[in-house]
Amino acid sequence: MTSFDSSPSLTAWRTLLALAVVFVMLATTGWTAVRHQPGARDALEAELAGWSKGRIGAHELPGLNSGPSRFAAFFASLGRERSRQLAEDYPRIVGNLNGAPVALRYRANRTALSASLARERKRVADPGLTAAGHHQAVRRMHRFEALMSRDRQILSFDPSGSGRVAEVFGDLERAQRVSVIVPGVDTNLLTFQRTARKYSAPVGMAQSLYAAQRAAAPQLRTAVIAWGDYTSPAGVGMESAIGRLAENGAVRLVELTEALPGRSRVSLFCHSYGSVVCGVAARQLPARVGDVAVAGSPGMRAENVAGLRTKARVWAMRDADDWIEGVPHLEVGGLGHGEDPVIPEFGARVLSAAGAVGHTGYFEPGTESVRNFAELGVGAYADVSCASGTDTCRSGISGA
Repeated sequence: MTSFDSSPSLTAWRTLLALAVVFVMLATTGWTAVRHQPGARDALEAELAGWSKGRIGAHELPGLNSGPSRFAAFFASLGRERSRQLAEDYPRIVGNLNGAPVALRYRANRTALSASLARERKRVADPGLTAAGHHQAVRRMHRFEALMSRDRQILSFDPSGSGRVAEVFGDLERAQRVSVIVPGVDTNLLTFQRTARKYSAPVGMAQSLYAAQRAAAPQLRTAVIAWGDYTSPAGVGMESAIGRLAENGAVRLVELTEALPGRSRVSLFCHSYGSVVCGVAARQLPARVGDVAVAGSPGMRAENVAGLRTKARVWAMRDADDWIEGVPHLEVGGLGHGEDPVIPEFGARVLSAAGAVGHTGYFEPGTESVRNFAELGVGAYADVSCASGTDTCRSGISGA
């Protein structure tokens, strides 16, 4: 924890100055704000109104705050045909409903994507759009077209505002091990996937991790989720220095982990502001989450591992060239995210990040960082490499 030996008012000014440096860094790393666009709120609201009064056969539709286990039991009682009918009638709800069957969510989200694509094509043809509006409509249209590719498994999709989306790589229903990638600042519909700097975006991160896990354990059934299903801070602003969006995202992350099918073991891989989300979520995570790993973390809203109040193993890494090292790891009056997870006093198991260049290089293929993440994801703890060059990060783990 950074200490101050000056008056409270001067401390506050120093804190704000340090945080201003953070914002400048954010501004110069290639992240740009995405303006919130009017989306399909009216279509969603129509579905919500219909669901609240709806029935299917003799079944009343459960309230949308019922929880994953209630929804899982509800859909199990319906059978395939009635479940499909619900997905057709309420795609924006079913596609985002934790507890609904995974294949049904994929199906519902294809329906929702199709409707969003049709709507965006109309916007593109609208002569009344400004040049900027037309450019963004074209980008959104291309994103919807890409997400509708037949080989894609879209676990959640919300086109409203800047948009949210999550995608699965592998067979989530049969997986023995599931990894969830929780990305950071400026994660939205348009930045979910990139051509340039591919592995700095959630889709590229997940593809790289999934390939590394299959190479590490070819016989193990694994799945990786690129989880862009929370509202992250957009661009440069105070939201990236406070915990409000992390708290909202943590609720969604806990619900996801509770709703995953089967009995798979789960690992979280949290990058940058995503590590703040994981830190807030830590105390509520179900027992199936065995590992929480953070990379390039500005803090986890805790002063040490004990403060996270989780039974999961906590891992951390930071590349030597990552500018996040210069961020003031403190929390004053709600500003900042707490202690640096890679220092010994925090108590995390510190992994090597060799080969990861800068703040966004942790998932680049061939790096020690993504290899370490892969070994964690498949449970091969004996094969991870510690930052110190010793075996200290593996101590106390059975089999390691």
